[in-house]
Amino acid sequence: QVQLVESGGGLVQPGGSLRLSCAASGIIFRINGMGWYRQAPGKQRELVAVIGGGGVTNYADSVAGRFVISRDNPKNTVYLQMNSLKPEDTAVYYCNAKASSIRFPSMYVNYWGQGTQVTVSS
Repeated sequence: QVQLVESGGGLVQPGGSLRLSCAASGIIFRINGMGWYRQAPGKQRELVAVIGGGGVTNYADSVAGRFVISRDNPKNTVYLQMNSLKPEDTAVYYCNAKASSIRFPSMYVNYWGQGTQVTVSS
């Protein structure tokens, strides 16, 4: 079993910055892609940014140029640096990881964190 724990959310003024972190723990064999998704009230969950095991990244058009995703493989941690935040970035942000456990090393499962609230408001 793999657990994802997010941190770093909060309240920030428009134009400000926040950095989200997500640490994976458990009996992990390998983690492939990691990423961040968000869900605003009344809307569907949407992709924000993903990063592959080799470091290839992909961003939603709405955050490209403002957000940067990175990962620390030895620490099984993914980060999301959010700059120039806008009120429309307000949402619950969820960490995602495709990981396999030592018990089933070839079976990759999608894991989700519990979510962290990001509110952009003056």
